[in-house]
Amino acid sequence: MNSDFPLEHSTGTEGRGSPLDTEYIILENIYDASKQKESPRQRDLARLAGTSLGMTNVILKRLAKKGWITIRKLNNRNIHYAATPEGVNEIIRRSYNFFRRTIRNMVYYRDSIDEVIRKATEKGISSVLLVGFSDLEFIIEHCCQRYGLSFLKAADMELAGRMKDGHTFAFYAETFTETNTDEKLSCSLSEILIKYLAAL
Repeated sequence: MNSDFPLEHSTGTEGRGSPLDTEYIILENIYDASKQKESPRQRDLARLAGTSLGMTNVILKRLAKKGWITIRKLNNRNIHYAATPEGVNEIIRRSYNFFRRTIRNMVYYRDSIDEVIRKATEKGISSVLLVGFSDLEFIIEHCCQRYGLSFLKAADMELAGRMKDGHTFAFYAETFTETNTDEKLSCSLSEILIKYLAAL
């Protein structure tokens, strides 16, 4: 319910979010706009949700049918959308479920990364290098602090090659799919994510 977080990122690229994600994005944006005494335009809702105008219209009608929003035609060009108390309750319920899922995911990633780093320390590493940019960076850095290791970052493979030595373990960010490196001294974060998704 915080508009500081761009909702268009919730579904990834256009058209790839689930119908429930799209519904939630539209509902939450209507609620956020109403707090500011505004009514979003259907075109803006479509852009934020990554859907067509026609699909947005269908979703708006579905939300109204569920009793989560009201739709009031002001004139031929303007329509006012507002979240109902039931709609606000649905936003809260979905936000809570999203928060619970996020915490569960973070615990899994922390435990997995911690285990990899623990095993690497047993092999005598003294530093950990993150190659690329990752949302899991803070977990890697925390685990390094826990084991007394130096935490290093490199934006690309070229810089990583200059920084890496025989006592440095490398994590490759999710954007690197093929690393072709010594498996004993590296790990792809995408492997950790894939294992987690496979276990769901």
